[in-house]
Order: sequence, then structure tokens, then C-alpha cells
Amino acid sequence: MKIKTLLIANRGEIACRIARTARASGITPVGVHSEADANALHVREIGKSICIGAGPASESYLKIDAVIEAAKSVGADAIHPGYGFLAENADFARAVDAAGMIFMGPTPETLERFGDKASAKEAAVAASVPVIAGAEGARSDPQEIADEVRAMGLPVLLKAVGGGGGRGQRLVTDETTLIEDIEGALREAKSTFGSEGLLLERFLPEARHVEVQIAGDGKGHVVHLFERDCTLQRRHQKVIEEAPAWGLPRTLLDKVAKDAVRLGETLDYRGLGTVEFLVANDEYFFLEVNPRIQVEHPVTEAITGLDLVALHLRIAEGTGLGLVQEDLTINGHAVEARLYAEDPAMQFAPSTGTLTTLSLPEGLRIDSGVEEGDEVTPYYDPMIAKLIVHAPDRETALARLATALDHVGVEGVQTNRAFLTALARNPEFERMQVHTRWIDGRIEELTKPPALARPELWKAAAAILFVASGRSDLHAEPWTNRETFTGWRLGLGGDTLEAGQRVTLTDATGNSEELRVGPVKTGGQYTVISEEGDKLTLSAREITPGRWRIAEGEAVFLIDARRHAGVIELDTPEGRLIFRPAAPLDFAGGDAAADRAVTSPLTGMIVEVKVADGQTVAEGDVIAVMESMKLEISIRATAAGIASEISVSNGDMVDRGQVIAEILPPEE
Repeated sequence: MKIKTLLIANRGEIACRIARTARASGITPVGVHSEADANALHVREIGKSICIGAGPASESYLKIDAVIEAAKSVGADAIHPGYGFLAENADFARAVDAAGMIFMGPTPETLERFGDKASAKEAAVAASVPVIAGAEGARSDPQEIADEVRAMGLPVLLKAVGGGGGRGQRLVTDETTLIEDIEGALREAKSTFGSEGLLLERFLPEARHVEVQIAGDGKGHVVHLFERDCTLQRRHQKVIEEAPAWGLPRTLLDKVAKDAVRLGETLDYRGLGTVEFLVANDEYFFLEVNPRIQVEHPVTEAITGLDLVALHLRIAEGTGLGLVQEDLTINGHAVEARLYAEDPAMQFAPSTGTLTTLSLPEGLRIDSGVEEGDEVTPYYDPMIAKLIVHAPDRETALARLATALDHVGVEGVQTNRAFLTALARNPEFERMQVHTRWIDGRIEELTKPPALARPELWKAAAAILFVASGRSDLHAEPWTNRETFTGWRLGLGGDTLEAGQRVTLTDATGNSEELRVGPVKTGGQYTVISEEGDKLTLSAREITPGRWRIAEGEAVFLIDARRHAGVIELDTPEGRLIFRPAAPLDFAGGDAAADRAVTSPLTGMIVEVKVADGQTVAEGDVIAVMESMKLEISIRATAAGIASEISVSNGDMVDRGQVIAEILPPEE
């Protein structure tokens, strides 16, 4: 059957990418969108798009009935689910079939088989594919899981039976947090994947993650498109992917690929799929199957010369693969880096806001779902773009990737650009002396800010901005909701600062220093005195909202400044710097209200409130658990005492920096 109209049941970069190939194939693409995505890039690029619900994915992109009705309304012949959302939902696949349309993916039965990790493992065993040892079957009782984990011995990996894409996995290494880890894994499994079942597996501490791209016609003909290496991960989330898997014997990789094909053949696999493995020394073990197109598919396209979406369309139309294994060869080396709106300096918390600047380099493939001026919302994955480099060899590909990352310019949100650059230039990664937990063990090193030429200058600037925010004009709010210093009027209207006003600044390394800021002088000048008595005289002037002109004599610097969640961020010519400010009295009184406020670290939804008003808590106890951009975060007590003024409930949306509770001093 020739597909004439294709509904793309997804958003962002993958929706844009599918639409481009559809048009090139003579197919009319139609999109869907949530209310939050009404002006999103995929809506603008596709041209025709149907609104299917509110911002949260559960009220839009995950609503099967709404997607089916949208497809019917435009007379779609087929639906492409992309990745994520409904891509691996067997009920959705059945609904598409029942509506008389083509589901671009495996059969519902195959989705069910691979959607449950326990049954996927059974399928691998039946196909004689090696699997990792662990407890038999899924578990859902917390005490039973704890007993089994203790019997197996730490470390143990807890895996949600319905998990995928790096989600639904928790590594248990510490007996003291065992119950907390189990409860969190069960909660995530239920809320995200609809099942509380967990698999328990032996953990391989220094393995590489190798996955094989397969394609099948649904009639027993399956080929592999070689492998990808996805070893560079942070907390099971892929960061940089490449193809082929450099540094491993081709004989081993050929065995892995043949096992992947054999697994697909046993189920008459239809469409695109990825069989994932862990490789340790000369052994390899089945991990899972992702029965859909992958985020990292561009590196496979680069080394094979194939358009995987075009191949997928061909399979869906029933014309077969159009190729055999012997037709496929590897050409060069490809690397992909995922540029995210996230903040490495704040435990990689998602960063939301308007992309006031988005400048991406030329000379390489860029897959993106946003443009300059677009919003990064808390509802979806915070990916800004994928940067894909193809070169004759791996060394050249990594060098080109690092150079490309140097030329990425983003303002309005924080990104992981510097983190990616540090990875691309890391000597151990260049030699492929890495494993799946390598990043987690070096996170401080990889996110450490570079040495500064003028640290005293930027600290002084931060002190000036903080002190100015506390001037007598209390009716002018210095910190706006969009996290800029819009509204500050330094040196204007006769405002003065108390001579010698003090502030203590703590930098990202934990070092604190008390500074004294002198009075406003003509032209908006300030004198800042350090603890050692060193003086700096600076002028400060806001030239556009959030952008400041800082001058020291004849030297002029332009910086961007924002304050949120109790910190000041400065984007300087030497990089982004973070300071946590406080007046001296705040430190002197350990029970200061600001120190006892429990705030949300980012914008997201509260999924569980763990304490009640009046409950005694210790410093570090979990007050609530929130979810933002597919990340689950525990919000902890900032001090020991009594929980009070709890202002949130399960399901509430909260803003970054919002106070959700107070911790009263403990009763004597």
C-alpha cells in the first residue's frame, strides 16, 4: 500500500526529521501538538498540525484516542510514532490497526514481548543470546526485593520491567539507601511505565554499551546495519554516541550483530529496532530491545549512507527491505553529541526559558526541534539539538566535534555544551578507556570550571549586584520572573548604599569570602573590598535586560546575570560562574529563615510528598519527590527540625525556586 498521508505522533527534532524524509518520498506529513507546543518548530515546519490536548504529555502526546482521531480527521494512511511517547505502546499499535491505518513499528505482540524486560530476556534466552545473571522473574514487593538484593550482594541493578531509553534503572550500591532506592524505582516504574515490576540483575562495573541496529520486513528477513557505541552515559542516559564501536575486535562485533539478527528472525521482526548489549572484556550480554527508531540513528545513517526513515517507510508500505546483508558496508566514523538545556553546575537540572540566542555551527549535520526565540518548557525532554559529525576516522571525527561545540552559542537557558566539549577532548575517551559509569566517576572533573584569570573581578561584580538588590527602594523588584536583573536602576534616582555594606559569597567550589561594597559614586561606581583588604573600583550599568556593562578603568566587560533558587549566575568572558550570596547575619544565625526554606530546584511536578506538617526531620531527609523533563529529583530538608508550612500536594506544578516547606528549629 502506498502511503499518501503520514501522521507523525511526536514532537521536536524527531518529528521534523521524519517530516523531511516523508516529503522527499512524495508523502504529505501531518503533525500533532499540545497547547504548549502550538508555536513549536515541528508545527511550523510540518505546516499542518492538529492540537491534541494540554501541555503535559499525559494530556496530549500520550492520549491514544486523541492521536487516532487526529489521524482520522486528515485521512492519514499511516502513523509514525517516532521515539518515546507511544512508540512502544502495544495498545496504541492495536488502535492504529483497528482504525485501518499502518502502524510504523513492530506488531503489538512484538511490542509486548520487548516492552516487558522479563519477557524480552526470555526471548533472548530462547534465541540463544547470552543474558546477564540475576534473580528470576519480576518483583514488586519492597521487602522481597530488599531480601533478594541482600542475598545477591551489592552492587545490583534494579530495572523496571517496562523501562527503556535509559529510564527505569537504579544502581544500588549502599545498604543504607536500599529501601529508598527500591521505593523510588517502584514509584517510577508505576508512574512512568504503568507497572511496578522490577528485575534484579548482577551489575557489570566496567562494561561498554554496544547496540546493533536491525531492520526487518516482518516476513523473516532481518539485516543489521552494524553497531553503535553508546558507552558515554550519565546515570544511564546516553551523552555521546558513535558508529562503529571503535577499539573492539571485529570478530566479537560480528558475533554480537549475528545474535541481534537471530533474535529478530525468531519473531519475524517488522520495522526498525535496536538490540542493546553490554560488552565486558571478551564477553557480551543481552540488555534490551528498543523496538523503534533511536535518538542516535543519524550515526548509523552516516556510516551506511542509508536514510533509515525512508527504509522504514518502504517496510511499512510492504515492499520489503530492498537490500541484503552483503549490500551493507561501513564508511568512516560518525559521532553524535546531544546538546541539552540542562545545568551541569546544578546536578544537570533541566533549564527552562526562552532561547534568546541559538547559534549552531555549519559544516555538519544538525538535527534540532527548536530555533532562536523558542521556549524550552518543563513538559518535555530538554534536547536543543543533536550535532552529528562524519569523518574518515574516529580521531578526525572527535576533533571536528570538539571544534563544532566550541562554536555553539546559546543564551536564555543553561546547556551542557562545555561538558560535551570536555568529553570530546578527554584523553581517556580518545583512547576509549571508558565504561558506562566512567562519567559518573569523573563528574566533578568534567564539569569543573576552568581556572580564571580575574576571579576577584567577577566576585566583586556579583557582590555589587547582590547588594544593590537590597537597597531602600523595596517597590522595585530587582529579580524578575524571567530571571534577569530587569528593573535595576543602579546609581539612578539618588539611591545610595550604606558605606561598607557586607555580603558573603560562596563560589561553586564551596569557598566563601566576605566582601564589603562601598557607596554609589558618580557614574554608578562601586568600591569592593576583599577580606585581605584589596580594593576594586568598578562601574556597573545595565545596557539591555539582563546584560550588564562592567568597567574597571579602561577595561570594559559585558556579562549576563540572573538570580534564581538562591544563587547568582554570571555569564562572563571567562565562562559561567555561580555564587551563593548571603548577608553576614544569615550565616551568624544558623536558624535563619532563608536557610530553613525548602525550595524547588527547578520547574516540574510534585509526584510524592514524603512528610506531613509537624513531622520531625533530619537534615537531608526527603521532603518531596518531583519530576521534570523525565528526571526524578528528591527535594531534601536543608536543616534538622520540624516540617512546617508544606504548601504542595501530589500532582502540583511548582516553579524553580518556589518555597514548598519550612523547617522550624527543633524543640528544645
